[in-house]
Amino acid sequence: MDDDAYHGTTFKSGNSVALRLPKGMGIPEGTEVRMIKEAPMSFRVEAIAAPRRTIDISGFAGKAPGAKLVPHGDFDERPSTIAKRQAASDA
Repeated sequence: MDDDAYHGTTFKSGNSVALRLPKGMGIPEGTEVRMIKEAPMSFRVEAIAAPRRTIDISGFAGKAPGAKLVPHGDFDERPSTIAKRQAASDA
């Protein structure tokens, strides 16, 4: 048998027929694939390029009422330096 050949047996998984793919075939776990039937008992398997995932943060607005937005712009000094100076002048 070729190094690229694999002998397996199908089994029932829920309402589907399944076939295990050995780790040695180099398919990473969690890979989303598309199966294309080319002929009876002949299939082609292709990896599907996963879309870039983004996080929707629009639902977080107003969730931290005590938080203040940082003003845009560059700081001339670090905020900790400014706070120390103000604390010294208040004393």
